[in-house]
Amino acid sequence: MTAPVIEMQGICKSFPGVKALSDVSFDARAGEVQALVGENGAGKSTLIKIMSGVYQADSGAVRLGGEPVHFTHPVQSLHAGISVIYQEFSLLPERTVAQNLFLGREPRGKFGLIDERAMRRETRRVLDLFASGAKIDPDSTVGELDVATQQMVEIAKAVSLDARVIVMDEPTAALNDTECAELFETVDKLRDRGAAIIYITHRMREITRLADRVTVLKDGEVAARFDHVPAPDAIVRAMVGRDIVDFYAPPATDAEIGAPVLTVTGGRNARLKNIDLTVRAGEIVGLAGIQGAGRVALAMALFGQEPFTSGETVLNGTAHNFTSPRQAIEAGIGLLPGDRKKEGLVLMQSVRDNAMLTPRAFAPFWATHKRNANADLSRIDDLLDRMDIRAASYEQDIRGLSGGNQQKAIVARWLAMNPKLLIFIEPTRGIDVNAKAGIYHLMRDLARDGAGILMISSDLPEVIGAADRIVVMQEGRITAKFPRGASERDIMHAATHEIGEPA
Repeated sequence: MTAPVIEMQGICKSFPGVKALSDVSFDARAGEVQALVGENGAGKSTLIKIMSGVYQADSGAVRLGGEPVHFTHPVQSLHAGISVIYQEFSLLPERTVAQNLFLGREPRGKFGLIDERAMRRETRRVLDLFASGAKIDPDSTVGELDVATQQMVEIAKAVSLDARVIVMDEPTAALNDTECAELFETVDKLRDRGAAIIYITHRMREITRLADRVTVLKDGEVAARFDHVPAPDAIVRAMVGRDIVDFYAPPATDAEIGAPVLTVTGGRNARLKNIDLTVRAGEIVGLAGIQGAGRVALAMALFGQEPFTSGETVLNGTAHNFTSPRQAIEAGIGLLPGDRKKEGLVLMQSVRDNAMLTPRAFAPFWATHKRNANADLSRIDDLLDRMDIRAASYEQDIRGLSGGNQQKAIVARWLAMNPKLLIFIEPTRGIDVNAKAGIYHLMRDLARDGAGILMISSDLPEVIGAADRIVVMQEGRITAKFPRGASERDIMHAATHEIGEPA
C-alpha cells in the first residue's frame, strides 16, 4: 500500500456555537479516488477548506508528501500541488480558456511580455489529454461556454498546474448522462496519471463507478471508513445513522389521481415541436431526456418565459396563452428553477423575505397596514413550518441554509399561491441523500393535496423512482411515454436513438 499524498490527522475546527470538525483523520493516495461523502453540514467542505488553506484548523496536522504543511492562503496550497474544483467555478468568464489556465503564471517572452502563442500551445497540449478537451478552443471566452465545458476547463487548469491532489466537489451536479460519462473517463485518466483524487458526491452510482475507498463524515466526525466500495445501503446507513425506508414516496393510487390540471395540445415554438402533454391532479410526471432535448424549454414555455407560438394550453379547465411568467403565476403555475441560488433566491435576504417574493401572494407594499402585515407574516411562517425548514430563525439570511432547506423555502413561496401546477427543475441537485428523500416525500404530499407536479431531472433513477408517469423528450419533441418503474434501458433508448428508429 502506497503512502498517502495528503494526510490530515486529528483535525478539529469550531465556529461560534458550532463544532464543525472533531478529531477527523483523512488521507488520499496517489493513483486512487477517495470518495468523501456525508449529509450537508457533515463537515466535508470545512475539511477541504482546511486542506486548501481557506480555513486554519484549531488543532491537528496536515502532511503533504509526508511533510508537515500549514497553509494560510489558498494560493499556498495551489502552488504546493492541491487543486480544488468547487461547484461554483473559479473561472473568469470574460477571459479566454488559455488565459484562465495560466492566470497569474503566464509564460513570458522578450521584454517580459506575455507569450500568447506559447500559452495557447500549452493549453492545447493539456486539453488534448482528454477526449472532451479536444473540442475546446483555447481562444474561446469562458463565459460563452456551457457548464460541462467549463467543468473541463477547471480540470484542465488543475492538470496544467501538475496538481498532486485534485478535489472535485459535486462535479456532475449540472451535467447530463453523456457529459457525466466523459467526466468519469477524465477521472480515470487522472488516476492513471498518478493524481490523488478526492471526490465529493451525494450520488451512489458515482461512488460505485469511480471510488477506490470511501470515507463518510457525520456531524463533524468520521462515521465510517471503507477500504473498498460497499453496497450503497451501507454508505447511506453511515451517512444518516439509520436505514432509509421508502426513500421514494409511495406512488399515487388510481383513486388519488384526478382530472387534468394541465393539457397541452400541439404546442410549438422555436425549440419545441408538436407537444402533447397532460398532467393530472395528484400525480407526478417525470420529464426525461439528455441535455438539449427540450425539457427546460418546455418548462419555460409553460411558465411564459419562452411562450408557445401555436397550440393550446389548458390549465384547470381554462385555455391560456402565457406570454410572461407573471401571467403563468397568476393562473396558478409555480416553478422551482434548476439553479436555485442564481434564479430562485436572494441570498442576502432572510428566509422569510425569500418565501414572500411571489407576486400577489401577499398584500402589496403600498396597500399594507399592520393587520395585513401581521396576517401575512403568520401565514408565511405557517408555510415555512409546514416545510419543516431547519433554520435558527426565519430572519436569518437564506444563504446560510443547506440546499435542501433553500429548496423548501422556494416551495413555501409557491404554496402561498395555492398552485395548480408545480414545475420542479432538478429538484435534488446538490443536496444530500436524506434531504433528497425529504424532497421526494414533499412532492408526493403536494400531489396528494391536489397539485399536478411536472419534474425535470437528469438523474434517471430519480425520475424512475419518484414519478407516476415518465415522458421522454428528444430534439424538442416528446418521443415516448412510460408508466412508473420503466427500465433505464427503455428510457435511454427513447432519449438517444434517432426519432422513428425501432427499439
